[in-house]
Amino acid sequence: METSEQLRARHVCSAARIVVKVGTNVLASPGMGLDEGRVAHISEQIARLVKGGRQVALVSSGAIGAGMADLGMKQRPLTLPGLQASASVGQGRLVSGYEAGFHRHGLHAGQILLTRDDFDSRERYLNASNTMHALFELGCVPVINENDTISTDEIRFGDNDLLAAHVTHLIRAELLILLTSVPGLYVREPRPAAVRSVHEPLASGEKLFFVADVVEKVDEEVGQLAYGETTPGGTGGMDSKLTAARMATEAGETAVMADGTEDNILIRLMAGEKVGTLFLPARRKLRSRKRWLRFTSRPRGAVVVDDGARKALCEKGKSLLPIGITAVSGQFAPGDAVRIVGPDGEEFARGLSNYSSAEIEQIKGLRTDQIEPTLGHKFYDEVVHRDNMALLG
Repeated sequence: METSEQLRARHVCSAARIVVKVGTNVLASPGMGLDEGRVAHISEQIARLVKGGRQVALVSSGAIGAGMADLGMKQRPLTLPGLQASASVGQGRLVSGYEAGFHRHGLHAGQILLTRDDFDSRERYLNASNTMHALFELGCVPVINENDTISTDEIRFGDNDLLAAHVTHLIRAELLILLTSVPGLYVREPRPAAVRSVHEPLASGEKLFFVADVVEKVDEEVGQLAYGETTPGGTGGMDSKLTAARMATEAGETAVMADGTEDNILIRLMAGEKVGTLFLPARRKLRSRKRWLRFTSRPRGAVVVDDGARKALCEKGKSLLPIGITAVSGQFAPGDAVRIVGPDGEEFARGLSNYSSAEIEQIKGLRTDQIEPTLGHKFYDEVVHRDNMALLG
């Protein structure tokens, strides 16, 4: 069995393309607003990594806090318009801080603001990916944030941990680094089976917690025994960080959670130092389209299939034919993402439908040679082709 040092050398030190997520409380000043020294230090570390031949995308929180300070607000706004106003003021200050930091090292910050809708559309998804790759080629560091000024509850990510995981898929990064204000993932005793080793214990009141060194898989037990709450000024707690780590690792990439307030934390991590918590990747990497289907696309409806169809999809790698469909729900058009549900009601796959919900309602349970007589046309034999499907298990 590989040691922690060997695992870090193989999965962290070798990463050429990285997403770094910086949390609000890493950047917060002791009073209110941005800690300009911390912004400069993170910029310097990223610049050193880029000068060393790596490509780094930065997902940074802090815009709302910076805007609150400039506007003289004493408390975080409770309404979406108030948050949007704070973000619109603070985003410029945040990016200008990074631009100043990168400029000292001959680099530039390329601001990218995204909403959930940018990831739903496959065309916009690919366009965002192409933009980031162009910035890499031009010697720029993409600085990414949610477009809080126009986001609504329906199209928001909610926190930058999840946005960072989506960006990891978007640019096929090999490593996601979540910088927070704690040393890593705290776990309670008994230690989860998926936690291979731990750092020194941390006392918290009468309870004892351990900082996980290596986590083999982000499973339900790890989630239940993890300790941590949302910190003041932040939106994502330990749950969102574990969700982000799971999204990255299940796609075949590595994740690390570490304390962004420590000096040279990025440099030390990339040198293989045993700091933070390492989340190991699944053995099989998902292709870009499969990642988008599984983690990013938002289904517009669902089709229910029988046991035979589920077995054909899961065990034999087949496409979904109308004969295996028993029911359809929701309203969707050809090309929309749909959930594929078994007879037990559990979703086990997602895919792009070749037919609308109304058309599937007419052809469900039919053989492929009955599609054209029923609909008056037949563009495809498959309702969902295997190439446009991703299994969730």
